[in-house]
Amino acid sequence: MGTIVASIGYAVRIRTSGSSPATTTDNPFELLISGNMIDRSRRLTAQEFAEQKLDLPDGGRWVELIAGDLVRLEPPDDEHGTAVLNLSKALAEYVQNAQMGYACFELGLVVMEGPDTVLCPAVSYFIEGERFSLSDELITDKKPALVIEIASSTRRRELMRDRVGSYIDWGVAVVWVLDPVVKQVTIFERGKSSQHLGKNHDLSGDPVMPDFRMNVGKIFEIPDWWWH
Repeated sequence: MGTIVASIGYAVRIRTSGSSPATTTDNPFELLISGNMIDRSRRLTAQEFAEQKLDLPDGGRWVELIAGDLVRLEPPDDEHGTAVLNLSKALAEYVQNAQMGYACFELGLVVMEGPDTVLCPAVSYFIEGERFSLSDELITDKKPALVIEIASSTRRRELMRDRVGSYIDWGVAVVWVLDPVVKQVTIFERGKSSQHLGKNHDLSGDPVMPDFRMNVGKIFEIPDWWWH
C-alpha cells in the first residue's frame, strides 16, 4: 500500500510501505525504476541526473529533475506526437534552407542550480555556438533562443505557466506553447504581452527564425499517410 509523500510538477512521489531503505543501494534511480520513489536525504545534481538518466525506463524520456528531485512526467498522447512530427519537419526544412541555427528535441535544460532543476521541453532552438554541437547531449546549461512546449493534457496545461516563467527568468527570449486541444499556439516573449494564435493564423519565427512561417492548423493536422 503506497502512501503519498509529495507532489512536484507532473509526478506524485510515493513511499511504499515495507520497501527497503534507500541506504541499501547506491543507485538513486532503483526505486523509480521499480515504479516507486522515496524521499532522499541528498538531492541530485544535474550532472548526476544526466549520468544515470538512460538507466531509467524508456531511457528516462519522461523524467525531469525539479529542485534536485526526480519527477515523472505524464507520457504524451498521439496529439502531442503529431504536433512534434509536423513541427520537426517544418523546422528541418527551415534549417536546411536558412543554414542558421538548429533544433534539439527533449534536451534537458538546466534552468536552475543549487538545487538543480532540469526541464526537458519538446524542442529547443539554438542560434549561438557551433551548429549541432548539442545534438547528442542529454542536458545543457546553454540557453536556447526559443523553447517549444506542448500542453497536451490538462495537467500539463495547468503547470505550463510556471514552466514558461522558468524559461523566461533563465534568459530564454521566446517560448511557444502548443495546445493540441484547442489548436492554439501562445507566444511568450521577454518584455511583451503573450500572444494567442488560432488555427487560421500563421506562426512567425521572428525574431529567432527570420522568414519561418507555418499555419497553426497545420501543426496539429494528422498526416495523410497516418490513415494508410
